[in-house]
Amino acid sequence: MTVETPTGTQKETAPAPSARGRRPDLTPLWLLTPAGVVITLVTLLPIVYLVYTSFTNYDQKTLFTGEFRYTGLEQYTSLLSSGAFWRSLLRTVLFTAAMVAGSMVIGMAVSHLLTRVSRFWRHTTTVVLILAWAMPNVASSLVWNWLFQPGYGVVNWALAQVRVFGDTTSLNWAGDPALAYTAIWLLIVWQAVPFIALTLNAAEQQVPPEYQEAARLDGASEFTVYRVITLTFLRPTLLLVTILSVIWDYNVFNQIWLFSGGGPGDSTSTLGVYTYKTAFVGFQIGQGAAISVITTVLLLGLTALYIRNLLRSGEDL
Repeated sequence: MTVETPTGTQKETAPAPSARGRRPDLTPLWLLTPAGVVITLVTLLPIVYLVYTSFTNYDQKTLFTGEFRYTGLEQYTSLLSSGAFWRSLLRTVLFTAAMVAGSMVIGMAVSHLLTRVSRFWRHTTTVVLILAWAMPNVASSLVWNWLFQPGYGVVNWALAQVRVFGDTTSLNWAGDPALAYTAIWLLIVWQAVPFIALTLNAAEQQVPPEYQEAARLDGASEFTVYRVITLTFLRPTLLLVTILSVIWDYNVFNQIWLFSGGGPGDSTSTLGVYTYKTAFVGFQIGQGAAISVITTVLLLGLTALYIRNLLRSGEDL
């Protein structure tokens, strides 16, 4: 193609490539293929098989003979008509609310405290929080169980030394529903606070200080500054941490199983424990799969709610 320049001369230029003849660049797809294969094998296929199993009578006999039959919605109708399932769901919702509320309040307090102390104490507290967060929950649950053991537990000994609650040396925390919930709540909150505190502290350090100073000059108290200014900027992070805490606490299993085994009786049997007992103690694997599917649907609903609220908060800001 010939183009005329301002001086009157003509200059040859290369023809523009045709959009129709241009080949699509498949490089991003090839780069994503290994991750896609891993996600498919590790996540998607097990979920598909779980959903399929929930529509069968897969049980202990199937493990030896391989025989099972398709039952349709029988597992779900049986489950939804079971009082044990609804009691377990109610315990899960109430206990999750208690754990999330406790961990969020304490985590927010620790986060704000980190902004008020000196650099030495801020770094020391951060290291301690990371060490507590890095401890595997199985190991910490076993140690926690030892601390609350009757006869030789450190907690029982310390309470006995206070001489307020009487002789607590032989107190069996796992044998009483209220005490079992209290001990498990303390354990889970202790494990959750580091992540919440460090995440909120990172977000709190990004709050523009000029807004806070302007509020103080207008006569606002520190509590008002935190409530009106700081929490406004922390709202997206608070929403994210809250939803993640709900999902994690909703699926709590190790801490409850290792401390109380779901007892006494079924008083601390949340959905995670109830699913394990149904599928791997009673070997009603099809019904256990149905419980897992219902749990997944509930958590997907919470995730959709989080995404919706996150988009709304982004528009408001």
